[in-house]
Amino acid sequence: MAQIKIADIKSSLIEQLEKKGADIDCYKDLVDAYIFYTKMERKMQADVQKKGLTYESISSTGKNYVKDNPSVKNAVYYNKQRLAILTQMGLNLKTVETETDDEL
Repeated sequence: MAQIKIADIKSSLIEQLEKKGADIDCYKDLVDAYIFYTKMERKMQADVQKKGLTYESISSTGKNYVKDNPSVKNAVYYNKQRLAILTQMGLNLKTVETETDDEL
């Protein structure tokens, strides 16, 4: 499945704010924060795909050892931040407004 474009995500979130009558600066700032965390999570995911869950590193004494990839933990953190932003904006599967809602 192809990744959704960042611009499409941002416009979708702004559209939801507009439909709720909440397209004010403080919520638009939350959208920007959401986009930041989305970009960061994607970078972490790309790093995990490149290096794997663990990778080999060299210690300060020159010995090889297997190290957990910190990008795994960071990706989870960024995802939690994104979900917290959606919660703060009052967006979830039950409250999202679709175009068919407008027609009813």
